[in-house]
Formats: sequence, C-alpha cells, structure tokens
Amino acid sequence: MHLYKTGDGFIIKKDEDHRFVNNIDDWNSLINNDNLRVCLEEEWQRGSSISDPQQALINLLPPVGVQEVWAAGVTYRSSRLARMEESRDAGGGDFYSRVYQADRPEIFLKATPSRVVGHGQTFRIRKDSDWDVPEPELTLFATTSGKIVAYTIGNDVSSRSIEGENPLYLPQAKTFDKCACLGPCLYVPPEPLSLDTTISILIHREEKEVFSGKTTLSEMKRTPNELIGFLFRETSFPQGVFLMTGTGIVPSNNFTLQSGDVVSISIDLIGTLVNSVE
Repeated sequence: MHLYKTGDGFIIKKDEDHRFVNNIDDWNSLINNDNLRVCLEEEWQRGSSISDPQQALINLLPPVGVQEVWAAGVTYRSSRLARMEESRDAGGGDFYSRVYQADRPEIFLKATPSRVVGHGQTFRIRKDSDWDVPEPELTLFATTSGKIVAYTIGNDVSSRSIEGENPLYLPQAKTFDKCACLGPCLYVPPEPLSLDTTISILIHREEKEVFSGKTTLSEMKRTPNELIGFLFRETSFPQGVFLMTGTGIVPSNNFTLQSGDVVSISIDLIGTLVNSVE
C-alpha cells in the first residue's frame, strides 16, 4: 500500500485504487503506528474513492510531519571509496575506511522538517561549494518504538567539496535549507523489502541525460534493522523518525550539480522521486 500526503488530504493507494482518508487529519498520529499496515487497510475500506487519481496527486507534499530526518553514511563499498578519495588530501581518508569496517555505523542528523522538500519541488545546493551531488537512498520510517513500518525515497544532497576539505565539516556539507528530498509517498508493504530491490537515478540537464546509475539493496553492508537499532540507542523519537540508509551510486569526480538539473530517483515498488535544482 502507498500513502500520499497532499495539500488536499491523505490518499491511500491499494493496487490501482486510490481513496481519501476521511477521518484522520493528523499525519503524525496516522503514521506513528506500529500496526500502520493494518490501520491503512481499515482506512482504505472507509475511504472515499477518487475518480481522477492523477489530478488528486498533483499537489504532493513530503511524507514528513514533525519528524527529524537522519542519515547513515558509508554503508556501501562504493560510497566508502568515494569518501576516502575526496578526503585523502585532508588526511581523513582512513576515517571512512575504518567506519565501513567498524561495528558502529556513521549516523548523523540530516534535516529538520522545514528543510525537507517533496516530489516535484526544488532543492538547493550550497553557494559556497563547487562540487555537489545527489545521493539516492532508501529511506526508512520507524515509529516511536523503533519498528520499521514504511519506506520512502530520499535524496541526501551533499556538498562533496566541503566534506572533502575536512571530515569535521560534514554538518555543513549535509545540512542547509532545502537539503533533503523525500517522497513521493510512504510505501507500507506486508513484508520488508527484498535485497533484490533496485535503486536507480537519472539526471537530466537541458533535457539531456548527464548521469545515470543503479544498485541494489544487496550491496549494503548493514541491514535496515541494524541501522535503526543504532539510531535508537540513547535517542528517543516521540513521533517516529526517518532514516536515509546511505548511497551506493556515486557520480564521477568531474560531475557536479547545476541549477536547473532534474534528478529522478526510482526504487522498486515505491515509485519515483523527481526534483530539480534551484
């Protein structure tokens, strides 16, 4: 099942049928539910049918309420190698190799809700950076209890020039206005996503493809439950939390985002998240 947040209300998609959620107007209460799948089944039964789903889904909002968005880094080998290369001159390359092998993962706060944009909205790259990339990532939603109940697509926009200058600059490389994209929906399956799930990205510049890539969840070194387990150590989330799980697709060193670029990220079963650079 797919749950969409729009400017006109909440929409549940089951198979090809779309219905409005009629009796719940609080997104946070709706999604922060350990039995979210069962809840959505019940709401779908009570919902109002939508005759024109395409029109109803035009005004999509990011699937976030008051929740923080966190992120995990260096969870794919390709990301480890890229981070080592970008930080070598600053003496930080070995840090990324170590964290890839360590028991404890790299986890950091990515964005507050006000810094998140949804499907079809624009995101920013920093004006004080000259090397910026999108990072396509499976994103988990876990409830207050730490249970993973839904998935979405994330773009962990990153300023590689700032991060590579010094690993201690990571917060500045990752967190700024409109730095995170989430959407287009929450995918709430009966079972966890399989390791065969494909993540892919396309970047167009003036309608010309300038980058593409793909990977699968099987390339991740750490499991979603492992990452959530570390995130919830000594940290509570009263309304649940989003966690980006790292990227396995890294553009070449001569690529950087430019204003007007259109980034499309697709994950099997979830959908496609499309955003452009301001």
